[in-house]
Amino acid sequence: MSRILDRLLHLRSLRRWRSAAEAAPRAPLSDLRLQRNQARQLRTHLDRLIHTAEGRLALPQIGSSFFPRPHGTDWSWRPELWRGPLAVQGLCPAPAEARLSDEVKLFHDCAAGEVSLRQIRNTREEDLAPFGLRMDVYQFEGSFLSLVVDLPPAALQGLTREHLLRVDSILQTEAPIDVFARLNIRHGPNTEQMVRQLPAERGNLLVEFDLAYSDLNEKRMEKAWLDLIFDAPAMNQVLLRDLTFSRHPRAAI
Repeated sequence: MSRILDRLLHLRSLRRWRSAAEAAPRAPLSDLRLQRNQARQLRTHLDRLIHTAEGRLALPQIGSSFFPRPHGTDWSWRPELWRGPLAVQGLCPAPAEARLSDEVKLFHDCAAGEVSLRQIRNTREEDLAPFGLRMDVYQFEGSFLSLVVDLPPAALQGLTREHLLRVDSILQTEAPIDVFARLNIRHGPNTEQMVRQLPAERGNLLVEFDLAYSDLNEKRMEKAWLDLIFDAPAMNQVLLRDLTFSRHPRAAI
């Protein structure tokens, strides 16, 4: 009922101001002065509402899993960190084994607290992921720094050596840095590992893992995860604005 009343009041107010605008060229100056003051007061609130609404509606929708997928994709996924707000949105300093969510962890061996992490809200027009991850690295004296993303069980359902596993990311850095993506699939007592270096340019990056070149035992797959390894990360800021996974059958020859 309240929505119906609100709509009726809105239509009544709209008719009133439309009539006032049409009658303005002939209205007495005293009436016109009063209407002008009322219209200015109303415009202040309307402008503020429009500005806030346009800003919020322009942001990627929280929970969104939309992103471009290759033709024939039979599984795709965006981890929770890039979809929705986390309970703990930042760590400073980040411990040697820092868990950001059920799916994402950070590992390093720097004794001093020289790494900080923070989930950020993406606000750029081209961003499809609602959130991103910012990593600030200072005087890093460790030997390794890696971000580990556990793939869900659905990633292994129906997975064969005829699949290509694709990883898309949007990466920005203050200074050039080498980043490697290592796919790990545990099958029985063994773990298959495939390593690809991300392209040197920054922005929208793509790597693909062709499982046909692996020794994967399709019947014994237990777990899969991806390591993003940052080489010589000292005195740098890394923004990982999006990270998505998809798989599709390789083209038959």
